[in-house]
Amino acid sequence: MKNLHEILKKHQYKKVKFKITKTQHLLIKAKINGVKGNFILDTGASNSCVGFEHIELFNLNAEDSKTRASGAGATGMLTQTATANKLELGTWKNHNFDLIIFDMSHVNEALTAYKSKTVDGIIGADVLLKGKAIIDYANYYLYLL
Repeated sequence: MKNLHEILKKHQYKKVKFKITKTQHLLIKAKINGVKGNFILDTGASNSCVGFEHIELFNLNAEDSKTRASGAGATGMLTQTATANKLELGTWKNHNFDLIIFDMSHVNEALTAYKSKTVDGIIGADVLLKGKAIIDYANYYLYLL
């Protein structure tokens, strides 16, 4: 749709560019607590997350969690949570954002096997729902309100 951008702009949506990787993943740049990172935009992931190795990088206050994570071929993984973080995707911001922290090595090993760049985390459905997301696959834009 040619006028999609104009319609969404009138409704105060923020436009964020993404790329398609060699593995057909959607790659998006984000800032967590002011620190830039590369993330997979994953509509099938219920929660946004980062790997344990990035706790210090993103200045996260990690706390142990009883919740187990599963996905991308792995199940029953130990997790931590980090609450009240600042998330920025382009000009869209959320100043009270919670993250799941878990072992993402299996994700990055798979990406490396296909000679793709590794990622710092995953932006999931929690962000998409909160931002009333619209994904324009044809033009590689994510729109968030």
